[in-house]
Amino acid sequence: MMNRQTPSIRLDGKVALVTGAGAGIGRAIALAYADLGARIAAIEIDAERATKLQDELGSDHHVATGNVCSANDLAALFEVIDTRFGKLDILVNNVGDSLRLRGPFETRSEDDWDALYAINLKHIFACTRAALPLMRRTGSGGNIINMSTIEAYRGAPPAAVYAAFKSAITGFTKSIALELAPENIRVNIIAPETTESAQVPVSRMIAPEHRDHVERWIPMARFGTPRDAAGCAVFLASELSAWVTGTTIHVDGGALAAGGFYRTPTGEWTNFPVVTDVGIGWRPPS
Repeated sequence: MMNRQTPSIRLDGKVALVTGAGAGIGRAIALAYADLGARIAAIEIDAERATKLQDELGSDHHVATGNVCSANDLAALFEVIDTRFGKLDILVNNVGDSLRLRGPFETRSEDDWDALYAINLKHIFACTRAALPLMRRTGSGGNIINMSTIEAYRGAPPAAVYAAFKSAITGFTKSIALELAPENIRVNIIAPETTESAQVPVSRMIAPEHRDHVERWIPMARFGTPRDAAGCAVFLASELSAWVTGTTIHVDGGALAAGGFYRTPTGEWTNFPVVTDVGIGWRPPS
């Protein structure tokens, strides 16, 4: 008879580290993994969010308050993972931020470049290097998931430096995926379009006069939710993706495929502007 055993989506017995897990996509991933049986290690810079996540997850999990850009905070975190869990099966490098450093390239200082590098790329190097000895410990492989953005796959004119570091994640991921493939350690990318979160509260960022355009800006007629990205993170961490490495999942509702095309109020497609300003931007809470 044919072996029809279905690959499991369960993560029982796995240990997963999720960075920036106190809110948004990181929190959704941590909770989804825990629901599927994984033990969670997490790091979150906001102490209140870290405490709340620890309470939600329970005592079988560990949530550290710390900054992934701090070598000392990362060293302390990995020491706890080693001592308490003894291994690491899944690493989600979720932290990233434009730091609202947007505008013409020549207006950005070298300090801005360094800050964007630290939070969008350097810490991914540091976390990955620290994770590999723990992933190798069991000899059964592992998973590394790097969170990027679709801005790494199209031009981002007001944020060239941010986009450059996000683009670099792609080169790093493909290259290290090849290095680690013989050890069955898989490395992939999730690249979301604008997703509702505490970091990007998109529902508050759209001017009232433009809110009827939202369903036409994205082919699937809405912005993303943390749950959308978490679903892809579950796929990449589970047996369902056992032969997937070095690739990117675009969680964007079809935005990248559409390029610059949008639907007009009458339902036609156009690649000409449908609003008279940027349409979305940082606004004070209403």
